[in-house]
Amino acid sequence: MTRLASPRPLFSIALLLAASLAAPSLAAQDFERPDDWQVRFDEPGASEEQLEMFVSMPPGWHVTSGPAAIYWGPEMEASGEYRIEMEVFLFEPQGMMREAFGFFAGGRSLDGDDIEYTYFLIRDGGEFIVKRREGADAPTILPWTGHEAILGWADRGDGATAKNILAAEADAGEVRFFVNDAQVAALPRSEVAMDGMYGFRVNHMLNLHISRLEVTPLEP
Repeated sequence: MTRLASPRPLFSIALLLAASLAAPSLAAQDFERPDDWQVRFDEPGASEEQLEMFVSMPPGWHVTSGPAAIYWGPEMEASGEYRIEMEVFLFEPQGMMREAFGFFAGGRSLDGDDIEYTYFLIRDGGEFIVKRREGADAPTILPWTGHEAILGWADRGDGATAKNILAAEADAGEVRFFVNDAQVAALPRSEVAMDGMYGFRVNHMLNLHISRLEVTPLEP
């Protein structure tokens, strides 16, 4: 079973990002939190009062994070053979922080003690990682690895943001990971749980716009 969740674009991303940069507080007032979405923080004592902004801002969602967390909406579930793809814009990092962001899949018991999911993240400086969340543990499947396809803040040119497209293709035998159409890793499907809920993960103190997070069946 594969279910899709992607907002309908209403105006250009360029205008959206310019508005966010110019008046983030205004954006928070003018846009609303996504209906029925949930947020789960890593830290047990963290609360949404520490989350500066999480709103629907078509096309997509805008997050100015506090503590590290995962975000997911209703019916965001995928299984079988599929491709998950996320388009994300990084605003200026705070200081020298190189916090990570990306998507998760294969989520189970996301609001419980037995939480599980697989996540694929990048960070400023051109590195990616693949990890698992298994209850209180977070084992690493692939450690931080550099790849020239990953664009960081310094690679943005004259733009106000650094744009990356992250993806994973899960077929019967393998899961392949991509950044900006370049394959950066591949793992046996038996080692990467991909059936379950999906969403995005944003670590500490990041300002991001996620313009797309969508799932599509793999072509036979």
